[in-house]
Amino acid sequence: MDFTSLCTVVAVVGILSNKSQFFLHDSATLSCVDNKNSSDWRIKRNTTNIKNNECSSTWGKRSGSNCLIDAVYLFDSGQYWCESGTGACSEVINVTVTDGPVILESPALPVAEGEAVILRCIHNKASSFNLTQFYKDGLLIGNSSAGTVTIRDVSRSDEGLYKCNITGAGESPESWLSVRGSKPDSFRFHPTNLFLPVVAICLLFASAMLLYHWRNLKAKVDDDVSYTDVTFPQKVLPKTNAEIPSEPTLYSTIKPGAC
Repeated sequence: MDFTSLCTVVAVVGILSNKSQFFLHDSATLSCVDNKNSSDWRIKRNTTNIKNNECSSTWGKRSGSNCLIDAVYLFDSGQYWCESGTGACSEVINVTVTDGPVILESPALPVAEGEAVILRCIHNKASSFNLTQFYKDGLLIGNSSAGTVTIRDVSRSDEGLYKCNITGAGESPESWLSVRGSKPDSFRFHPTNLFLPVVAICLLFASAMLLYHWRNLKAKVDDDVSYTDVTFPQKVLPKTNAEIPSEPTLYSTIKPGAC
């Protein structure tokens, strides 16, 4: 049963150097952090032998919200989390202690989508080693002569069990890489989120100003033009002979010898 379903997750449990695998007799420091910087946190764990066991002198040293383990043993492998007296808690991280010669350094805490994850293969005796192979869910994903591999722009598909093998030295235990969804873009700040609205407002303002000046100019031109009523006479066509009234013709009779 997932005990975190019984409490409210409001804190984060962290491990110094953020790794989940340790060599035998390594030291480990765990701490609890919340947004109020409260010290009312206790670190607990589930191991093979004991469940819901609080950090105490039997396996660690408590200092505020921290727990220091001077030397880890195989029985320290298990689940660790933070818990408060009010029922709040953190998510669980898995810790693995090995007596083998090789460990895989990978994030103990979930990583966000889009981040870069570095996996590092470490030998407990040598700082330099031979070719290293990295595996995810049992499948080879890469080789490195430097002992590291980087997963760029991590996504949910990168979740899984990872391990490494150093040629001629040995293989590490497996560790689970957890990937969380990134925050929605509405919660991210991008320069374009601010730039685009400003440009839109400027264009709108410029359009309004141009329309205002155009209307003023049109009104001014209309005021400068004067109009006069002009009556155009109807065009008169010349009359024909048929249309001119004729004067009456007088006739007289001239007698011969009258002159």
